[in-house]
Amino acid sequence: MDLLIAESLEPEVISWLETRHSVRYAPHLARDPRAFRQGLYDVRALIIPPSLALDALTLQQAPVLRAVGRVSAGAENIDIDACARAGVEVVRSMTATAQAEAEFMVHAILSLLRRFPVVGTDGNLAGRELSGCTVGLVGMAASARSMAQLLAGFDVRMVGYDPTRHASDEVWERWRIAPLALRELLEEADALCVVLPYFNRYRGLLGERFLPHCKPRQVIVSVSHSALFEEVALADALANQRIAAVWLDSVEPGLLEPGRPLHGLEALQVSPRVAGTTCESHLRSAWAVAKRIDQLLTSVSTG
Repeated sequence: MDLLIAESLEPEVISWLETRHSVRYAPHLARDPRAFRQGLYDVRALIIPPSLALDALTLQQAPVLRAVGRVSAGAENIDIDACARAGVEVVRSMTATAQAEAEFMVHAILSLLRRFPVVGTDGNLAGRELSGCTVGLVGMAASARSMAQLLAGFDVRMVGYDPTRHASDEVWERWRIAPLALRELLEEADALCVVLPYFNRYRGLLGERFLPHCKPRQVIVSVSHSALFEEVALADALANQRIAAVWLDSVEPGLLEPGRPLHGLEALQVSPRVAGTTCESHLRSAWAVAKRIDQLLTSVSTG
């Protein structure tokens, strides 16, 4: 079998793939990991949802697998290192969700600035306007460019930090974002947007080394994995109101359970990874993944 699709996809994408390859469309496998693993022995490519894990043990049951596609946001269910060792390409669209994530972050910033008031010069509590703020971006993913475009209509200053980009990188000037060191960015930003792709080396990056230096009453919106934050340091910054409010769109399991530092904090809002999930972004992503998998399968067949 060329391709096993275990995630719900748009009919036109499935039809296009079926005209080019042998395809099994089985979205019900998203709820049956055992049956999923049992059907991998002759599969050359996969498209899987977040509920199905592709780890080293699962890869052992997929001896001819050469590609795995992820249409929905995130890839935490895929062991990237194990796939690399097995010669399996992880296929994702890095731009399909950019516009959706940017729109979500602008909405979230506006909401937090109004819903969590500060003491004004007259001594009264009031919400804040986005215009006139400094907006900081941690990570220069595609959504950062979309953010810069959306915020062009506001009177904001945009600053950014990315551990993979030097301050001399031309992308900063092209996207009209001023590069800063991470601590300096946190000290200056009224609103912080975290879009940094997650890798294990970044776990706890936003922790006790940096969060105590946030600009007072800062608001934070993150569409990145919550593991980028050190939960004790984040809880402390919220409790002492150094940070006014946080919106996390991707929360690791158990993070908010009783007994954990972030449990029950009123200034913490979470959403179930909806930032990049729109009808439009899903279709863009599905086509991007489908076309790359088609290229890989075709090259193997003709090679």
